[in-house]
Amino acid sequence: MNVEPQVQSKLLDLAGVDAELSRIAHRRTALPERQEVERLEAERVTRKDAAVAVEIVLDDLDRDIRKLEGEVDAVRQREDRDRTLLQSGTVGSKQLTELEHELGSLVRRQGLLEDELLEVMERREASQSDHDHAGAQLSQIEEDLIDAARRRDDAVADLDAAEQRCIRDRTALADQFPADLIAVYEKQRSQNGVGAALLQARRCGACRIELDRGEIARITASAPDVVARCSECGAILVRTKESGL
Repeated sequence: MNVEPQVQSKLLDLAGVDAELSRIAHRRTALPERQEVERLEAERVTRKDAAVAVEIVLDDLDRDIRKLEGEVDAVRQREDRDRTLLQSGTVGSKQLTELEHELGSLVRRQGLLEDELLEVMERREASQSDHDHAGAQLSQIEEDLIDAARRRDDAVADLDAAEQRCIRDRTALADQFPADLIAVYEKQRSQNGVGAALLQARRCGACRIELDRGEIARITASAPDVVARCSECGAILVRTKESGL
């Protein structure tokens, strides 16, 4: 294939634009702002789970407190009834003894229940503190996530703008090349990622391999308008004063 050297040299501009498009595509997949959003979203799920777990504990403790309060109230009512009977003077000696024994048992039972109730209420207070802390952490994560999402969206918008600019530049450049040359370039780019590169100091700018003496001699002997290809990677080699020929 024969193409004027000036036209061949413009392939470097096209390759530069394509390289920038590749860099943009790579940055999209490894965007730090996106990774931060993903990290915060995962942390938000963890914090939500922690808050829900504490809420379940609180619900269980509240149920236990209601149950104990009911039992304490029932014991007090029974104790009040027994005391009223004792004070009425209407019970016999045998029933009196039984009432006094039952009152003693009720007093001990009430003391045990109140101690247990106090312990559960203390646990409830500690769990409420954990719940408040978990809620504060979740709120902070939500705020951080909003900020991170805004930064991600800004970064994506910048990439979109850069990509659109490159696409416009690429379209304008591609129209300047013969159809057969651009076809070779596109095929090579799809296979190895780089369609054309500078031959610099006898080294291919695409694969970075230094060409052997025989290949360099062959390229040197060819006319300037002959389209040279790298014998290693197949990229179109653009010859300039930097090629060392």
